[in-house]
Amino acid sequence: MSAETVRGWQKTYRVIGKDGLLAMGVKHARYDYETKVAAARAVVDGGMSKPEAMTRFGIASATSLKQWCRLYREGGAQALMPKPKGRPKGSGMGAVPPTREEELAERVRKLEAQVAYLKKSIALKAHRRSQTGTKP
Repeated sequence: MSAETVRGWQKTYRVIGKDGLLAMGVKHARYDYETKVAAARAVVDGGMSKPEAMTRFGIASATSLKQWCRLYREGGAQALMPKPKGRPKGSGMGAVPPTREEELAERVRKLEAQVAYLKKSIALKAHRRSQTGTKP
């Protein structure tokens, strides 16, 4: 086990205590928008050190705080806003039912394709018969 790992555990213990250390890896902590902004603002604008901010705001992961600070520097508080989760909703309208004219046009197209297929099939059979010289 590396010394860096032990130091990380010690830092986490100082910030969130024994219960937090035991819960590590079980569930990721979720922080609300206000906590993220306050912590990032304290580090970036207020000059607070990251370990101090972790202790003050109860943040268990230095990586999370570093990411929040980077986002805050790049896009301000707006960059820390939660992103919408899940699949985006559609336009709100379902499929528009086709008009009678569109239905008939589609039916004509399908029937024309069917006729063309049958004509081609008949022509191929006639060609095969002429090649083999057999009669139906």
